Amino acid sequence: MNAVVKNAVKALVLVVVLAVIAFCNHNKTTEIIETKSAVRVDGPVFGTFFGITVVGDYPGGEHELRHDAEVVLGRINHEISTFDKTSELYSFNEFKSTEPFAVSDDTALMVMESIKAGRELHGVLDITVGPLVDLWGFGHVKKEQGYVPSQDEIDQTRLIVGIDKLHLDYGYKGSFLRKEHPDMRVDLATVGEGFAADALARMLDDAGIRNYMVHVAGAMRTRGFNAKGEPWKIAIEQPVDIIGAVGDIVDIGNRAVSTAGTYRNYFEKDGRRYSHVIDPRTGRPIDHNTVSVTVIGDSATFTDAMDTGLLVLGADEALKYANEHNLAIYCIVKEQDGFRARWSRAFRNYLIYRNDK
Repeated sequence: MNAVVKNAVKALVLVVVLAVIAFCNHNKTTEIIETKSAVRVDGPVFGTFFGITVVGDYPGGEHELRHDAEVVLGRINHEISTFDKTSELYSFNEFKSTEPFAVSDDTALMVMESIKAGRELHGVLDITVGPLVDLWGFGHVKKEQGYVPSQDEIDQTRLIVGIDKLHLDYGYKGSFLRKEHPDMRVDLATVGEGFAADALARMLDDAGIRNYMVHVAGAMRTRGFNAKGEPWKIAIEQPVDIIGAVGDIVDIGNRAVSTAGTYRNYFEKDGRRYSHVIDPRTGRPIDHNTVSVTVIGDSATFTDAMDTGLLVLGADEALKYANEHNLAIYCIVKEQDGFRARWSRAFRNYLIYRNDK
């Protein structure tokens, strides 16, 4: 399938290390019940990957689970892909007009969640930031390695960027998007993975499945217990060169988790490091030392929208916001002697194992 969430705002980092889901049980008081069977499917999607684990049986078995999942993911891809020329979002981006453009309910909901998060975070999350990402060479438009645009180029590009310049009409007569500038573009990568994870979770709920784990790249949903009758254990990846390095471990219960990170997509020039994450307020890459932000919430669409914006803010502002709003977040900050984890008060409820190595 063509990519929809391969986007410069969102690092394609492996948030959860699936190999450690079966990590030893750190809660020694948990009674391990008889191991049950599980149905697992995985595969490519959106230019990244997805995986589903169902404890027990799924109606129709593995074949039907894969079919049902691919139907759900295929629908979303056709709605919000920025690469598929037949997709709804691609057509909207090519629509050089300020007139209303009809979109599906799925697309409208993703835009609505993005606008809501963008306003809540005072514009640091912006699904129209794509032209700035392209300008810095991290997006669709390929440029020479290490290209640094001039301030004039940045200022001109910012004229067609801004969450306040995108309008959504959502009602019983249908859903419509409208641009203030005909050259505006929308990229829903910041919520696409999370929305897809939520959609797969709804699919399993509707099928009567009560114990499962779903992930679409860095966005995850869990419910119930794993095959051993234990809570699902999720490891936050460490920002090191070894992919899958195990970090702290959390139990999110019947909730969602996702992470945005900067540490695998950047370039260096003249001794300075330029991240792929662009601050819409300046039109430039973020320049603080926060390398990832993980968010736990009720839906993966919400966590996927918030993690990027909070990453742009940086750990100090992100944690201040999280503590004021009782939001569970976990930040990793690069320091001179390595990396340090910091988390909000609400996150403590989910942290079950600290890896201090």
